[in-house]
Amino acid sequence: MVTLRQLRYFETLARTKHFGMAADQCAVTQPALSMQIKELERELGVELVERRGGTIAVTPAGQEIAARAEAILGQVRELSDYARQHQGVLTGSLRLGIIPSIAPYLLPEILTEVTKRYPQLDLQIRETQTSPLLEELIRGELDAVLVALPVEPPQLEAMPLFEDRFLIAVQSQAAPDWSKSDLRTRIGQERLLLLEEGHCLRDQALQFCQIANMQARRALGAASLTTIMQMVAAGHGITLLPELCARTEVDRKRVALIAFPEEPPRRIVGLAWRRSSARQSDFTALGELIKSLRREAVGEGQPANV
Repeated sequence: MVTLRQLRYFETLARTKHFGMAADQCAVTQPALSMQIKELERELGVELVERRGGTIAVTPAGQEIAARAEAILGQVRELSDYARQHQGVLTGSLRLGIIPSIAPYLLPEILTEVTKRYPQLDLQIRETQTSPLLEELIRGELDAVLVALPVEPPQLEAMPLFEDRFLIAVQSQAAPDWSKSDLRTRIGQERLLLLEEGHCLRDQALQFCQIANMQARRALGAASLTTIMQMVAAGHGITLLPELCARTEVDRKRVALIAFPEEPPRRIVGLAWRRSSARQSDFTALGELIKSLRREAVGEGQPANV
């Protein structure tokens, strides 16, 4: 009899096209995964993969079965979600993905409040860039993601949570000169320090500044905002910094924050999940919790006022 375990193993193998990677993702040994795939082939009576030493190719029959396996596994997840709803709001496990430009600045407060309000919730966190988070969400490996909106895949639904305006971060000694400048023109004349390719924060900064040219792309591509802020403090350029990150990342003795006088650029932070999920009441409750945390933080003047 075909088992859900076999389908999950094969779907992962068909997606990664690598026994070692598939075994890692399924948290089993490679021989165990290989044995289950062979058993599935015997049960179905068709060859699913062509083994070519260290690599594999999925057969035409395997591609169709992998697609059907993905659909079946998705239905099983939705069935589990439906049953979980009857246990109460925000109970059991919830796998939440968060992008790096949000996680360090919001996650500690979320975890503290969740522990207080929803002690029966097991909140499991995955932090990485937007693109892989959305892919994992669609595949059902995550239940919801906290990202900058909008999200494009039509199978996803999103709940806007709060606006996060951008500030200009410059070296403190240079701040007086900026008060006499047209900010948008001045930004285009400076070396803009950005996160590396793949971070949505980089794309948002380039889109606002309208300087997606080779000079901007040759600028520093850092892996973290902490690195960028150290570069700004040392006078090696400027950056656009989300206000959410300012309280943690800014050394006020070395870095000055400059607010746009009107219509500041901003991002919308929101929670996204699969439209087919039966856990919408969970996601709404989590979204409302995050919104309340932000309202409290703004009321207390956090991040630091400019």
